[in-house]
Amino acid sequence: MSTARSNQVSAVRRRAVIDALRRGAVPDSGLDLLATGLDRFEAALDAELDTAASGGSVFKAVRGEYGSGKTFFTRWLGERAKRRSFAVAEIQISETETPLHKLETVYRRLTERLATASFPPSALRSVVDAWFYALEEDALAAGASEEDLAGAVDRLLTARLAEVSRQAQSFATALRGYRTALTTGDEATAAAVLAWLGGQPHVAAAARHSAGVRGNLDHFGALGFLQGLLTVLRDCGHPGLLVVLDEVETLQRVRSDVRDKALNALRQLIDEVHAGRFPGLYLVITGTPAFYDGRQGVQRLPPLAQRLATDFTTDPRFDNPRAVQVRLPGFTLESLTGLGVTIRDLYAAGADAPERIKALADDAYIADLARAVGGALGGKVGVAPRLFLKKLVGDVLDRIDQFPDFDPRVHYTLTVSGTELTDVERNLTADDIDLDM
Repeated sequence: MSTARSNQVSAVRRRAVIDALRRGAVPDSGLDLLATGLDRFEAALDAELDTAASGGSVFKAVRGEYGSGKTFFTRWLGERAKRRSFAVAEIQISETETPLHKLETVYRRLTERLATASFPPSALRSVVDAWFYALEEDALAAGASEEDLAGAVDRLLTARLAEVSRQAQSFATALRGYRTALTTGDEATAAAVLAWLGGQPHVAAAARHSAGVRGNLDHFGALGFLQGLLTVLRDCGHPGLLVVLDEVETLQRVRSDVRDKALNALRQLIDEVHAGRFPGLYLVITGTPAFYDGRQGVQRLPPLAQRLATDFTTDPRFDNPRAVQVRLPGFTLESLTGLGVTIRDLYAAGADAPERIKALADDAYIADLARAVGGALGGKVGVAPRLFLKKLVGDVLDRIDQFPDFDPRVHYTLTVSGTELTDVERNLTADDIDLDM
């Protein structure tokens, strides 16, 4: 990022990004400030977002080794989607919390993580309330009187959800129950019904009875509810929904029967997307090359492997961003250094001592730090970005900014301890390593 552009960033956005990097986390927003090397994907991804916004549906698989930036990539895509008024949900797949073969649990996590440009997770209630407001406006515009407004809204609800009701009639029923509870001032019942609509289990029987629904959402009902949610989103100004299923490679570590069910559920989802069942849905999964190519992953289910098959035998420069599967090349020393320079300039633009930061953390020093962090991780620069940026911000830039006599080349020795490494990073180095720079 140019220094001029760094200076144009708002203090709030800059602080949010820097604070996340200091914690060793991927920022939830402001990813466009850090995006390096992703411009090659922009045109294809924007075209796919446009397809979803116009009523189509898209599936995309993202592959990359640990540290290649898969989470960064999907959050960056999420920001682009939000700028198009999409709703976004990022879901971590895990054996215990969110097993992929139980789509009712995936749907529940989706509603819990649902976000829009205006509302953080969970935005479900805001979206539903906005939908009913839109129905009221449409009914009044069509000539409904105040006295007949409730009836007119109900007729519109029935008409808008007619297709959905063929697969999941209880979705529309629950929405009516939610509105009725709100109208009568029964907030507790309204909240309970909305929780049920979001796939939550253990909703009080009295609330379910008052709304005219029964039981809990199951695997097959979840797909119908997803259709309903897409309809509601579209009607209240959100033309699409980006859903990210992150870390799908965890399927490789579960029991073989559970893994087979999960892979088949993924195949089913892909087929439903391609069949056009979910207008406005952009579904993304992320995984490691081992998940896509290994025996314990996608290759275990040949029909799924066929759907995801993509040729990666050519020079990565000629990878097709429009393909069903795209790969992230990972960081090199050069690209990691470039990212560090971008962060330094972003930090300096809001710092108390910007000139001192640029002088002491110059490009050469940042390259040395990137090389040292890569060395601490067994020489694998490609897995170093998280730790490198955490060290750069928290150990170097913060100190230069606060202490006039601090010189990182004189007073700082890189130390990487096991407690600050993730499991994957820890496996790359057997011992704590101190490196003089």
